[in-house]
Amino acid sequence: MQKMFSFMAVSADGYHADLDGGLGWQTFGQEFADYSVEQLDEVDTLVLGRTTYTELAAYWTGDLGANFDRRIAERMNSLAKLVVSDTLGTVSWADSSIALTSVDELAQVKRTLGKDIAVLGSSTLTGALLRANLVDEVRLMVNPIILGGGSRLFAEAGTVPLELIRVRPFQSGNVLLYYRPQISI
Repeated sequence: MQKMFSFMAVSADGYHADLDGGLGWQTFGQEFADYSVEQLDEVDTLVLGRTTYTELAAYWTGDLGANFDRRIAERMNSLAKLVVSDTLGTVSWADSSIALTSVDELAQVKRTLGKDIAVLGSSTLTGALLRANLVDEVRLMVNPIILGGGSRLFAEAGTVPLELIRVRPFQSGNVLLYYRPQISI
């Protein structure tokens, strides 16, 4: 069975996007780029919600992604992608499919053999996956900034107790927190 983890960047006050939906406040650097490559090498499949899919496809297939870090762009463009959407009719990013429209179908994919599955961004989708007990690990990259407002992280997840399993500080001031959701019975 594959492990599914969620990776989200978040402000110190719990927002994954600012009031305008922007992400320009996130702290990057070489250490973050190296970690991104390591993390992408753990997986063979990306799971994305509609909004995240649209934004990442535009970024990583263009010059911005390649100029940010060619290693990350190559991995992002070559990994299999599953888009969970009830509204998106077509996709154009390499190796993408809209085979999934429900959490139940994703549970079936998780039971197959292979490397891990990463849910990148996609806060609403991750909330649904947490409620369905499909996320094995939550990775939160806490950025050293207070936004004071914006899109709240996992706003629709409900109550999900988490067990801290690892902490990794970055020289930039980011702190990566690894959590294991405590499955409710």
